[in-house]
Amino acid sequence: MADQIDSNPKLLLMLQHFNIDFRVSDLTVSQLCQQYDISESLFVDIANLYNGFGAKKNHTYTKKDLLQVIDFLKNTHHYYRSDMYPQINSYIHQLQENHPEVELRLIEKFFNEYFTEVKEHLDYEDDIAFPYFIKLLKENNTNEARELYSSKEYSDHHTDIELKLHDLKNLLLKYVKVDNDFDLRRKLFFALYELEYDLYIHSLIEESILIPSGLQIEDKENA
Repeated sequence: MADQIDSNPKLLLMLQHFNIDFRVSDLTVSQLCQQYDISESLFVDIANLYNGFGAKKNHTYTKKDLLQVIDFLKNTHHYYRSDMYPQINSYIHQLQENHPEVELRLIEKFFNEYFTEVKEHLDYEDDIAFPYFIKLLKENNTNEARELYSSKEYSDHHTDIELKLHDLKNLLLKYVKVDNDFDLRRKLFFALYELEYDLYIHSLIEESILIPSGLQIEDKENA
């Protein structure tokens, strides 16, 4: 596992979302999964997404796997709200203070409005989608729950929340002229790229694992 992290440090984010300690010693992937009671198949599938490989199609996951996926996604929500948003907002605010002559308030406004949309998306998942999936996975009779909600409704509502970050990066790369402050600007760009990348993986996990699995369970119980 240590070699895998060395090859792709983004896997540290994945470990964090799985609540796995970064001190992986000389454990293999299989041993690490056994230690944390995570199926190796699920772990490798998500690691492959972080490594840039496509998602498996028509793969069957256990209910335990899917509950762990929901916990993983909840942890990503905490990371976006409590880590990345304050960090990026702080960098933009510092730039604004250092360069009052540059119209950076519009950048700050753009990012705050964007992250308001992100938080609405996360709140929707936390308050509506995830409780439904947990009920679907934990209870035998879910007909009553499906009368109020379904995996298809979640799929129809689902949006790729990382896309607008591309516009913000373009504004900073192409149109907003800020002299010097290279360290601060680099930190801002790295944070934006990190957030965009993890939001992209977040969407992939929902679209390739959670939603198809929910549809499979619903179809099976309707049969």
